[in-house]
Amino acid sequence: MTAYAAIVLSGGAARRMGGVDKPARPVGGRPMLHRVLAAVADAVPRIVVGPAGPVPGGVRVTRERPAGGGPVAATAAGLALLGPDAGTVALLAGDLPLLTPAAVADLLAALNGSAADGACYVDDDGRRQQLCGVWRVAGLRSAVDRLARERGGTVDGAPVRGLLAGLAVREVSWAGAGPPPWFDCDTDEDVRRAEEWTR
Repeated sequence: MTAYAAIVLSGGAARRMGGVDKPARPVGGRPMLHRVLAAVADAVPRIVVGPAGPVPGGVRVTRERPAGGGPVAATAAGLALLGPDAGTVALLAGDLPLLTPAAVADLLAALNGSAADGACYVDDDGRRQQLCGVWRVAGLRSAVDRLARERGGTVDGAPVRGLLAGLAVREVSWAGAGPPPWFDCDTDEDVRRAEEWTR
């Protein structure tokens, strides 16, 4: 298995859920955030960026600057905790309750078998699920620096598509058994669907 780190983004306003702490919502009896962390249990280090509450032992927690600055600012905060030798990182939303170790392993295999900067899942409509992917750390760091220069020194409020726009991406279709690992929970109905899949 390839050595890799993991950055899990647990911020976000969750406006469609009334502003609740979305990653803390349980699916199958466990908070979504904990389900994501379990899917990357072999990652070193595992970093949560944003509000986290209690987390498993060994998981580091940090905040983006400014707080609520969005996923690119959170990505930058997570990258800042990685050492200079870090080569690969899983960059994941905190509301992916159906993510599994096998799905992460498939992404790592796709990246390792290519010259791409990253590998992420695509859904049935061909949309990239960019916060369900693995990336080469050097490429991500360069992308953060580029975007900060383009935006006058800040990535506050920048979209993920702007961060990843210049990177070569290997698109991965889910071919495994079970529900799609990229399924995220933006609404109460999404949570209900995820609950059904975990039964």
